Amino acid sequence: MPLTATAATGPLPAVGEILRNWRSRRRRSQLDLALDVGVSTRHLSCIETGRARPSPAMLDALAGALDVPLRERNHLLLAAGYAPRYAERTLDDTGMQQVRSALERLLQAHAPNPGLVLDRQWNVVLANRTALALAGLLPAELLQPGFNVFRASLHPQGLAAFTENFAEWAGVLLHTLRRGIAATGDASLLQLEREVLAYPNVAALVNAHPADRVPDTPLLVPCVLRLPHLQDSRLSMFTTLTTFGTPRDITLDELSIELFYPADAASEALLRTLHAQAPG
Repeated sequence: MPLTATAATGPLPAVGEILRNWRSRRRRSQLDLALDVGVSTRHLSCIETGRARPSPAMLDALAGALDVPLRERNHLLLAAGYAPRYAERTLDDTGMQQVRSALERLLQAHAPNPGLVLDRQWNVVLANRTALALAGLLPAELLQPGFNVFRASLHPQGLAAFTENFAEWAGVLLHTLRRGIAATGDASLLQLEREVLAYPNVAALVNAHPADRVPDTPLLVPCVLRLPHLQDSRLSMFTTLTTFGTPRDITLDELSIELFYPADAASEALLRTLHAQAPG
C-alpha cells in the first residue's frame, strides 16, 4: 500500500516564520540554536527573514534541535518548497501490523490493570478489557464519536462524577493538556482545552485560583474513583506514559501508551475483580 504523506491544509506561512515561531515556543535564542546546529547566527537569521533558503538537511537539523513533531516537519518542508518526508499510516495498514500486534500484546499483558493507546489528541485508539470496563461508567454521548481521555475524565457527567480527588486529578489533567499544547501547537488541543475549561466543575476549580490555573500538584497524584457498581469500592491508581523511540512515521510519533497501576493492595484486588467481571 502506498504511503500518504500528511500535508497542511490552506496556505502555509513562510518557512522562516514557522521556524521563528518554533524557536520562540521552545524559548531558544538564535545564538543558542545556531551553536546547537553548527551554523552561524547570521545564516540562521537569514533563513528566518527569508533571505536564505534552507536545504532539506538544514531544515531537518533545525527541526531536530527544536524537537518539532514529524507532522510539523512536513509543514516546514512544504513551506520551503520541498516534498514531505514523513508518511502517516493508520494502525490498520498492512505495514503497521507488527506495531499493532505489539501494542495489543502489551495491553493484554498489562491486565488486570487498565491500559490505553492514545493519539495526539488523547483519543483512545486501543484499550484492554479493564479499561473498557471503566469506560462503562460513561454516558453514551462521551463515547461518541470517540473516547477522549480529557473529555471523559473532566466532564461533570463523566468520570469526574466518580473521582474522589477531582481537584487534584483535574489539576494533573489540565497541566498535561497545556503541556501538550506547548509541545505541539496543535489547534485541536487548543479547542479541547477551551471545551473542558467551559465545563462548570472545571471552571469553578480554575476560578477558585487567582492565577487562573490549578495549583502545583505533588510528585505523584493518583486517580481515586468510587465505583458504584462494586459496592462503592474505592479504586486508587497512578499512571505511566510511554512513547515510541525514534519514530519515522507520523502516527507512531503521535501515539502514546498510558498504563494504570494500583496504588494500594485493596485497589489491586479490586482491579482483578473488575477484570474478571468485564465482558470478553
